[in-house]
Amino acid sequence: MNYRKISYWVSTIIVCSVMLYSATMYFTKTEMIKGFFESFNYPTYLVIPLAIAKVLGIVMLLWRYSKWLTEWAYAGFFFDLLLASAAHYFADHGIGLSVYTIPFLLISYFLGKEIRD
Repeated sequence: MNYRKISYWVSTIIVCSVMLYSATMYFTKTEMIKGFFESFNYPTYLVIPLAIAKVLGIVMLLWRYSKWLTEWAYAGFFFDLLLASAAHYFADHGIGLSVYTIPFLLISYFLGKEIRD
């Protein structure tokens, strides 16, 4: 196993772990997350659908059944992380875990195109 393959899998596992942690929080502590969404001026009805989308995105990143769906999963994760980082920043919560996950997502995406396609 070479360096690129190890880097790809480590970054992919980090991204999937962060997204799984986030989805778990959305499912188990829904009322708390809805409170955060309200403080960010986001609609609270998005909490459960967003959690489901995160779980489906994790499945697509690891399974890669369809290149098209995998591309959408990466795009969805990128925009989710970008908007979460901006929301935390503008709400004066400081930068959160989301901003640190963006580089791992980019590494996973670009190395994944090279290694798995």
